[in-house]
Amino acid sequence: MKASPRTSARRPLRAGLAVATVLMLAVSACSAGGGSSTEETGADAATGAVDPDAVIEAGISYSLSGGFDPMVTTGAVTVSANWHVFEGLTEIDPATREVYAALGAELPTEVDATHYEVDLRDGAVFHDGNPVTTEDVVYSFQRVLDPANESLYAGFIDFIDSVTAVDDDTVSIALKYPFSLVPERLSVVKIVEQSLVESDYDAFNALPVGTGPYTMTSAVPDDAITFERFDDYSGPRPAQAAGMTWNLLSDSAARVTAMSSGTVQAIEDVPYIDVPTLEGTVDVESVQSFGTLFMMFNTDLPPFDDVRVRQAFFYALDLDKIIDNGLLGNGAAATSFLPENHPNYHEASTVYTYDPEKAKELLAEAGVSDLSITLLTTDTGWVADVAPLIKEDLDAVGISTTLDIGQSGGQYTKVDAGDLQVMVAPGDPSVFGNDPDLLMRWWYGDNVWSQSRYRWADDPKFTELQGLLDQAAQTSGDEQQELWDQAFDLVSDEVPLYPLLHRQLPSAWDSESLVGFKPLPVTGLSFLDVGIAQ
Repeated sequence: MKASPRTSARRPLRAGLAVATVLMLAVSACSAGGGSSTEETGADAATGAVDPDAVIEAGISYSLSGGFDPMVTTGAVTVSANWHVFEGLTEIDPATREVYAALGAELPTEVDATHYEVDLRDGAVFHDGNPVTTEDVVYSFQRVLDPANESLYAGFIDFIDSVTAVDDDTVSIALKYPFSLVPERLSVVKIVEQSLVESDYDAFNALPVGTGPYTMTSAVPDDAITFERFDDYSGPRPAQAAGMTWNLLSDSAARVTAMSSGTVQAIEDVPYIDVPTLEGTVDVESVQSFGTLFMMFNTDLPPFDDVRVRQAFFYALDLDKIIDNGLLGNGAAATSFLPENHPNYHEASTVYTYDPEKAKELLAEAGVSDLSITLLTTDTGWVADVAPLIKEDLDAVGISTTLDIGQSGGQYTKVDAGDLQVMVAPGDPSVFGNDPDLLMRWWYGDNVWSQSRYRWADDPKFTELQGLLDQAAQTSGDEQQELWDQAFDLVSDEVPLYPLLHRQLPSAWDSESLVGFKPLPVTGLSFLDVGIAQ
């Protein structure tokens, strides 16, 4: 939904949140892949003249915790901040999900089925002024691939055998096997300066140095992250503003007030209930995302080792009611692992509709009666809103449900310790990429999820799923899609972890102030190619 354009005078840019407003609101702390891009980037993307001396003010919904090292960080704030600070050889646009050449002069050149080459773009330098070298590129890949570093991103590029420098301008990428998604996946590795990382890692992690259009100048938890334009940036998406201030406003009322008062030009994660308040004064749009609310079971623990019991939970839920009442319509019940707007969508062989009688029948067939569970979930605002509705539906089919709602970190500590029956939680790995292989392997790869969370890695169906994904990754076109379809069908039948819904992400922004802004289908805000109107 999008509000009508504002008719009042343009609001003046403010340097930061007013102290009185912050004190009054008591702000608290909280946490497709496709072909080559043809989109316009940089100044050419602007639809109007921008003020090169202006500073963008934004309201961010997640708290800042941990560092910015792109080899390890997965936080919502740090990942989106790094879009502006770092670059990979390729990047995936946060809004369009298209892949484009970033530090690479062009998208990777295929030498043969298992060899690619990438030339670095001319004039690329780090924020400290040092030139980007092919040795820095090799180092950046090696540190991710080194098992000792335990990088989350290693699993996304495990098809790479080696990265070597051909000369001062070109790197060679050798693959273990043919892989169809090389341009997309290279984007997960951000290029860092070897000498800097090795000489003072803590400083780098706290205030990172990259090659992106903005340099980070400060990062204060529960306050703000500030950026300045990097004037020596030589890439396709130069900064359109002099800087940015990301005000960390985990309190939803603070974000809405900051947006409606003109303190900021954009906010993410608009509470669904506040959308009508903002409409008519600023632009508000909810974008369909991959972002899920999923249900996960401890499949080592009876009766959740029985697929019929797991399926019964899905049939028990009236997701249309849950979406309408809990999310005010801002979501869609899952009909597959992927949302229906994804380019690789396939309706799964099993689609769960509201059928409480079927849920009861499945429980009876499994010999389960008088089942009592503790349902773990997180205290994320919209998740906490729907949790009582889920409990209501489970209770109605005879599953006595006690809610355990808590902070995400604490809840996953319980899960990892084996203290899990059933969990409902949000998740969105599409911030790392949008191809089905990456999205599937995030939850269904041979990793912490399958091994120690839902504990399905020893099931023959898990082995079958890995085979389908491995085959799909090494082919393309219709054959690849068919293999992915089989994978989607398998997880829809087995549901050790499976989406209940894919939600819409609402953002708000002042289109009179911001030029080129787009709401995102992933968590976060992007100000690439965005400026302040003159």
